[in-house]
Amino acid sequence: MYQGTYQPPTQFAVFPPVIKNLLILNCLLFLAQIVPETNNILIYWFGLWPLGSAPIPLGQFWPWQLVSYAFLHGNFSHLLFNMFALWMFGVQVENTWGSRRFAVFYFVCVIGAAVLQIIVASTGAGWYPTIGASGGVFGLLLAFGMMFPDQPIYLYFLFPVKAKWFVIGYGLIELYAGVSGSSTVAHFAHLGGMMFGFILIQYWRGRLPWKPEQRMFW
Repeated sequence: MYQGTYQPPTQFAVFPPVIKNLLILNCLLFLAQIVPETNNILIYWFGLWPLGSAPIPLGQFWPWQLVSYAFLHGNFSHLLFNMFALWMFGVQVENTWGSRRFAVFYFVCVIGAAVLQIIVASTGAGWYPTIGASGGVFGLLLAFGMMFPDQPIYLYFLFPVKAKWFVIGYGLIELYAGVSGSSTVAHFAHLGGMMFGFILIQYWRGRLPWKPEQRMFW
């Protein structure tokens, strides 16, 4: 429920506007990435690069990359997983919050994930770009777990786990993987999306020193 004049949508949409447009844009850009030359250009200009001077011919950081990286993916399975998770966790969130609030939340998570990833990548070894919608998706996963804590999520479509435990467990796995450096996956971007999403939710709920004009409840 929301306090004030806001009224949540009365009709549930399977593909609400923001999610539908995100799915379309991500898929269209992935089609462009299939062409190697186009993919190289997109990664060079729109992948998220660390701060500083890059070794030639690698890319360098530009401000728009804080958002644009989230529309590029490494391969089809990367795209499929992110888009399925975006739809699965985002549908109920957007239908409950409304499209405007949902869009703000998603892109705050995307930018927050980018900021934390830049900090980590700029202090580590190697020079590589970060791409993928995972930062925004993990923010939505957190929101889903906070809004519907007892709703079951089926692991491998077979084993039910309550959303709150799924979120906590996934967050701990990402933290361990990020600290241990066990793979090339941008684990800190995932954590950044969850962290900034949590902060924004707490702000909307009036639990930070800065209070919103309209508090959010559920």
